[in-house]
Amino acid sequence: MKKYDVTAMGELLIDFTLNGNSAQGNPVFEANPGGAPCNVLAMLEKLGKRTAFIGKVGADQFGRQLRGTVEEVGIDSRYLLEDKQIPTTLAFVHTMPDGDREFSFYRKPGADMMLTAEEISEDMVNDTGIFHFGTLSMTHEGIRSATLKALEYAKKAGALISLDPNLREPLWDSLASAKEQMMKALSYCDILKISDNEIQFLSGEEDYDAGIAWLRGKFDIPLICLTMGKDGSRAYYRDLRVEVKGFAQKEVVDTTGAGDTFCGCVLNYICDNGLEDLTEERLRRMLTFANAAASLVTTKKGAIRSMPDKEEVEALVAGAV
Repeated sequence: MKKYDVTAMGELLIDFTLNGNSAQGNPVFEANPGGAPCNVLAMLEKLGKRTAFIGKVGADQFGRQLRGTVEEVGIDSRYLLEDKQIPTTLAFVHTMPDGDREFSFYRKPGADMMLTAEEISEDMVNDTGIFHFGTLSMTHEGIRSATLKALEYAKKAGALISLDPNLREPLWDSLASAKEQMMKALSYCDILKISDNEIQFLSGEEDYDAGIAWLRGKFDIPLICLTMGKDGSRAYYRDLRVEVKGFAQKEVVDTTGAGDTFCGCVLNYICDNGLEDLTEERLRRMLTFANAAASLVTTKKGAIRSMPDKEEVEALVAGAV
């Protein structure tokens, strides 16, 4: 029995989401705690799992807000460090009429980038069942070295490695660099959550199945979950390919965190059932629950504080049967 079911490493930041206009007609932004790895952990906490986070924030108002939020939802914050020189990373989320997003990042640099390999110890990852990360913690050399060191420790400790590439083009020097580092990250991976546009970017294939086939030809990844927005998701496991439709919501407020919610549900299922002997029925059950949870989070702003309860998800699934 490991102390933590899932430990995640990466960015923790403030997502400023548009929340109407002021009396003067100026846009008003709401400061929502976010960052993909912690979003995943927040969903896992909702489902009763024990989690911990490794990362860095600034010693500023936003850093204090983020630490308070992480602790409020139950995530162990003992490995959340502070940088006294560099401010907390900020992201402004511009929501389109269909709920999709564009991001403007204030991260040149941001505190999440300042975690160093010297600050990573075996103790941080040697007592977790799953180690989860994304490639935003590989955009720059310092945090990249820290991430690779943590991955080596996690592999040594026998943890399953979970990856969500989470491509954010503005944060990379070039798309060639993004692809290079994503490929390096994939070499560690046991569980992959990847979006439709990311598999097209990596493989150069428009057809998702062709893209996954290309990926599986290069890496031995036991479980790959492909998210396709409102169209649902697919799981690729051994010789199985399972597809489940998405859950339509009448009003989509903000899609921020939908993929992370999905990922958290997948990791929850693996925590409970393991990665061996996943049948078509089990994969379908896993995807159905994850799709439902992801759709529910789009009805609220932000992510960490917007994760649905297990009972909400089960009610949505039951109503669709």
